[in-house]
Amino acid sequence: MPEQHGSRLASGPGRILVFVYGVFAVAATGRSAVQLGLHADRAPLAYSLSLVAAVVYLAATTCLLLGSDRAWRIAVLACSIELLGVLVVGTLSYVVTDWFPDKTVWSHFGQGYGYFPLVLPFVGLWWLRRNTPERGTPRR
Repeated sequence: MPEQHGSRLASGPGRILVFVYGVFAVAATGRSAVQLGLHADRAPLAYSLSLVAAVVYLAATTCLLLGSDRAWRIAVLACSIELLGVLVVGTLSYVVTDWFPDKTVWSHFGQGYGYFPLVLPFVGLWWLRRNTPERGTPRR
């Protein structure tokens, strides 16, 4: 049976990280669902990308809580996709403004969310790096 790392990933500062990811999962899901449900024709790409962000946040939250070796790898992937997403969508929202008429979680680098979406993947990747399954103990 693989060793579980959940207690370490979701403890201490990890608890805060899990909480923040959970809040973003709920916020992005709610906002994208409302935007897609009421105004899908207005900005389908932007709202769909917001739903993708919600799925990424949910995956990161779940994997941080589970903490297995496999969950750790998926969390790294989720945080990496999140980082790429916020950088690409953030840039596009300034360059192709017609695609992003309303704020979404990653547009303008997360400006509507206090830039937390820009900072969060860096913090998530840092935390995961400090708590690699191979080491068995947090990195200093």
